[in-house]
Amino acid sequence: MEVTPGRKQFYSNYMLLNPKKASFFDLTALLFSKNLKKRKFIETSIETEDSFWYRLVIFLSTLLQKFLLSIKTPMALAGQTFEDMLNLFTNNGGLFGLIKKVMTGKVVIPSREAATYVSAVGYTDLRMDLDKQIIYGNSMYYPSLAIMTCKAVYNNAAYNKSIIENNWGMEVIGFYNYWNDYLRQPDTQVVMFRNKTSEHDTIVVSFRGTQPFSADDWCSDADLSWYEFPNIGKIHSGFLKALGMQKLVGWPKFVVPDLTRKAPLAYYDIRDKLKDLLKNNPQAKVIVTGHSLGGALAALFPAILFYHDEQLVLERMEGVYTFGQPRVGDEAFAGYMEKNLNKNGIQFYRYVYCNDIVPRVPFDGMFKHFGTCVYYNSKYQAKIVEEVPYLNYFSLFGFIPMHMNAIYEVIRSFTMKVKYGADYTDGWLMFGVRLFGMLIPGVANHCPQDYVNSTRLGKPDDVLFLPLHTKKALGFEVPLLAA
Repeated sequence: MEVTPGRKQFYSNYMLLNPKKASFFDLTALLFSKNLKKRKFIETSIETEDSFWYRLVIFLSTLLQKFLLSIKTPMALAGQTFEDMLNLFTNNGGLFGLIKKVMTGKVVIPSREAATYVSAVGYTDLRMDLDKQIIYGNSMYYPSLAIMTCKAVYNNAAYNKSIIENNWGMEVIGFYNYWNDYLRQPDTQVVMFRNKTSEHDTIVVSFRGTQPFSADDWCSDADLSWYEFPNIGKIHSGFLKALGMQKLVGWPKFVVPDLTRKAPLAYYDIRDKLKDLLKNNPQAKVIVTGHSLGGALAALFPAILFYHDEQLVLERMEGVYTFGQPRVGDEAFAGYMEKNLNKNGIQFYRYVYCNDIVPRVPFDGMFKHFGTCVYYNSKYQAKIVEEVPYLNYFSLFGFIPMHMNAIYEVIRSFTMKVKYGADYTDGWLMFGVRLFGMLIPGVANHCPQDYVNSTRLGKPDDVLFLPLHTKKALGFEVPLLAA
């Protein structure tokens, strides 16, 4: 376990949920007893919790994680089979092409490491090229590049290398699979590349989001465990672990050697790579991005840089762009981030499309968002808001409007090609997700497709979206984030 007698603790308070230890009796007892320490599946520094609703949320979170872990193996197998079948049909010219090739003995078997192999998320939006109308200097250049990068990183290393170099004309630095000390396996994927022209030199770091068929990823999203750090606040433990928190010691400035690790830790390796690149390229800037779980990791990456006072990387960080990002910490942590983002002149844009379920979890009463929220409605109209409608996904006021909007988006699928062109047509898989969205609104809204559409179609003419150095060069006053 994370708490070890005799070892200096790196946190002031904590609450850790272990669904594997949660019996039905223990879970049920949580609803009727305020004493958290009596529950075998909860390890915490807090003796009691008076709020029934808080205990109910813990109950639901743990129950969901327990269910996900029970189907972990079949879920992964079903997902891999589904992706293999999608690629089998694509590589052989569709269903009829596959039948013909079976008859002639010329079936092309897809390789999971090939540049042509596409993930399930990738199949929801097959666009590979950047929007040529959104060029550097355009207020939406970084956001549109960021979301395309977030979409690409759901795929394998060869795919990323091919699309970044061949389609975008940029330089791949590397595709990495980082270690999670708590899962004892590599579980965090990141792509880094360089967008260098005569006008600018930008290094992009993109964290992969939640894999739709990974029970571990969904457990990280659903987990309500947290650590509280002195003068910082409470932070979601699952996201910290995925970013590279070291078991037993937390976040020392340097990696404590561990011979059992089979890969580097994300934060430390990325930080060191950036420091080397920035030292050798004095004009280079950095942007960090991620979708879903990747957005949470992108949000936490500068938080650890602040904690370690990594001035070189912070001074050259242009901005952070997240899409469909869940909440990562409490109100105190949000204040810590706002203060340090302002202090270091780093822009933080959090993009939310319509009723996306993920930005509305974990529960708003427990965790808080921070940064500039860019909200897009279902007509791809952008607006800067303090918070999105329906702060929590399970909202009585949002039930009917969310379902009505899901129906509208299914109908909209038939008009996108006529209104915006073939590039905006929903594929059959995305259309299927939209149909499912009528049952559970917000699921389809989380797919990258609508975020790509938003950054291309919902182009605000607001100076707020320009890169920080461009604003300063043009003489605009740069407003502080709300503390």
